[in-house]
Amino acid sequence: MRILYGIQGTGNGHITRARTMERALAESSIEVDYLFFDRPQDKFFNMEAFAGFRSHRGLTFCWKNGPIDYLRMVLSNNLVRFIHDFRTLDLSGYDLVITDFEPITAWAAKLQNKPSLGIDHQYAFNSGQVPASDHTLLGSMVLKHFAPTLRRIGFHWHHFNGAILPPMIEPLSYPLTSVEDKILVYLPFKNSKRVIDFLRAFKEVNFYIYCDTDAAHDDQNIHLRPFHQDAFQQDLASCNGVIANAGFGLLSETIQAGKKLLVRPTRGQMKQLSNAEAIEKLEIGEVMYDFNLKQLREWLSEDSPGPRPYPNVARAIVEWIESDFAVDEMALAEQL
Repeated sequence: MRILYGIQGTGNGHITRARTMERALAESSIEVDYLFFDRPQDKFFNMEAFAGFRSHRGLTFCWKNGPIDYLRMVLSNNLVRFIHDFRTLDLSGYDLVITDFEPITAWAAKLQNKPSLGIDHQYAFNSGQVPASDHTLLGSMVLKHFAPTLRRIGFHWHHFNGAILPPMIEPLSYPLTSVEDKILVYLPFKNSKRVIDFLRAFKEVNFYIYCDTDAAHDDQNIHLRPFHQDAFQQDLASCNGVIANAGFGLLSETIQAGKKLLVRPTRGQMKQLSNAEAIEKLEIGEVMYDFNLKQLREWLSEDSPGPRPYPNVARAIVEWIESDFAVDEMALAEQL
């Protein structure tokens, strides 16, 4: 079997999930070609696993101070080029197309009547059972039709009585410890200076902040770090808690590692607000909608819940593909 795997390059979550799938696919007899979109090839890092991968300009979302800016999305994306790209993408040599919420490969498969499988957290919202905040009719339609596929697998922290799989997260590569005064911070859509000024008040706590900086910099209890996958994983394994926005991937890693979690969703981003609502409903973390010293102080004094390991979702999906989809999505979800 030969697969074309299309991956959105706009967020690290898509690429992290692709790395997990790559390891499971490498242990199978399946031949895979990887095609990454919407990031220049020289801007990818740690891509050794995807030997021979290709990159291509794609169709991407645009944000304006948090919410998706649909007008700017239309104006900044060359829709004529997008239509040309998915109409001319040759899938004749492939048995299956996998898309991680990537529209060109999804629409090409639809046009050429090629079997396709979509895997992404966002597909979970199609069930209608997942907590959904601030979802507009236009936003819901975009999510539904952005990357249409014959089969769809969504991920979440709970099944919500639907065909939803647990997060596709690998165990941490480092031993889990807990340095009591160490907190990991990842708020990439926030003003770094405002975040630092807010956290500096808690001088007894060391905050390791991953942000847009060229080099590591330490100033009393504030430790700025450039994003590096290995260093980030080490700090996640050894910290006592995580403060982050409501991106699904990091929250899933935090829950699996058993670290206490304080979530600050980006305003206007319906997926992040929905994730925050789910965090509250499932009681697996706290949500802070604005910088609140009292709430942070109380959260810092709490204990971590302990590890919550997930099954090997990637391997189960690969085995499901190899079985030629012998069971339906609901049966696969119940299995996991």
